[in-house]
Amino acid sequence: MANNIEIEAKVLIDEQSYKVVKNHCKDHISDFYTQTNYYIDTPKFDLRNNGIGLRIREKQNKYEITLKTPMSEGLLEKTEPISKEQFKELRDKGIFPETKIKSFIMMLGFDFKISDLKILAHLTTERIDISTPTGTFSIDKNTYFDKTDYELEKEGNNLKEAENFLEDLCITCKIPYSINKVSKMARALNELKK
Repeated sequence: MANNIEIEAKVLIDEQSYKVVKNHCKDHISDFYTQTNYYIDTPKFDLRNNGIGLRIREKQNKYEITLKTPMSEGLLEKTEPISKEQFKELRDKGIFPETKIKSFIMMLGFDFKISDLKILAHLTTERIDISTPTGTFSIDKNTYFDKTDYELEKEGNNLKEAENFLEDLCITCKIPYSINKVSKMARALNELKK
């Protein structure tokens, strides 16, 4: 199981701003791919209500499960690969994969059974990765339920560094800059509640 500290800044933008940034960065594209995140919780949102996120990501026909828990700055991510069969068993039969993440969730002592965890929503991202001197940033087109939104995302060693990068980019591209604190998972699950 891989552990990682995720520190990232995000800016939600409209479709026109998305096109402007894509055009501005077209000569620096390092990768383009589609990924789908499947968000997992209990019907009562026991994980979300405790600031915890759980997802399975499908990318290039590979699957990984990730648990995100809050830290003072950023999120602690625990990630491990799972098989397509394990994903299908959770999706179709509600059988949670036998993973270290499952053991960790059980160790946290929540008042629910592991069998209560279900895939509640999914979000598909068309992602463009852009190389910069300070690392990669991403331009995302996200589709979930009947919604589409657009987002700029920059990881950094600290939050201020990532935010400054995005602010400078927005100023250069003459588009509105407003830090987005609502994660992809939260946006998808908020649509589920409607």
